[in-house]
Amino acid sequence: MPSSTFTPADSDLVFKRMGYGAMQLAGPHVFGPPKDPAAAVGVLREAMALGINHIDTSDFYGPHVTNQLIREALHPYRDDLHIVTKVGFKRGADGAWLPDHSPASLRAAVHDNLRNLGLERMDVVNYRAPGIAGPEDVSIGEGIATLLEMQREGLLRYIGLSNVSAAQVAEAQAITPIVCVQNQYNLAHREDDGLIDTLAAQGVAYVPFFPLGGFTPLQSGVLDEVAARLQATPMQVALAWLLQRAPNVLVIPGTSSVGHLRENVQAAELVLDEEAMRALDQI
Repeated sequence: MPSSTFTPADSDLVFKRMGYGAMQLAGPHVFGPPKDPAAAVGVLREAMALGINHIDTSDFYGPHVTNQLIREALHPYRDDLHIVTKVGFKRGADGAWLPDHSPASLRAAVHDNLRNLGLERMDVVNYRAPGIAGPEDVSIGEGIATLLEMQREGLLRYIGLSNVSAAQVAEAQAITPIVCVQNQYNLAHREDDGLIDTLAAQGVAYVPFFPLGGFTPLQSGVLDEVAARLQATPMQVALAWLLQRAPNVLVIPGTSSVGHLRENVQAAELVLDEEAMRALDQI
């Protein structure tokens, strides 16, 4: 049975490995308010009732919407709750995702997160590097230096990365310790296999975004067959595979449904046997 918690090296954060991603609480295309704000609040409160202690968010979800919902639902926060955000993008008036990595913009984004969440200090701020389809080959040193300044000022405890290459991880680690890396990874999107193993050896958390395929859910006959044999849903199997992939993997599946949330949390109890792992590894 995989360990249910993970503590990144050089930190005192104890993450339950099954977390919650708040992106889907905003409106369509992660823009504007949800159709049913009360239902979104209900999902967040159910996440707490189920024992989740890791919420992934950003103030550019909405923008501002998910953080304001989190505050409405959960403030004052449980002592063991870790809210992780990311900075480096903003939203256009039409909902477009716009890179915004100037030091002034990164500072403003951290303050937006603090204000909308009702916090004086963030546990973790991830620097979301440029690139929509994937990491771009650019230096991220200036952005990391800006977050390091804000860390010294007491506005954030730890620094993480998102949408980065292995070279960018190394660049950031030469400047400051990194507690987590958040990249796209799932059963069908496995370019980061080597990076996950490197980070595991370093004690750095790896947090897959789009763990269930993103806006187009994972679809695989092999996945369906394994799920049927184990009497689980395909999405539960996909999450269980991630949790067994490496001990430093934290999963943050997002949903706006209490029912799906409960199914996701149950995946943490699902143990995949060797036959299942071999079959899934071939996808």
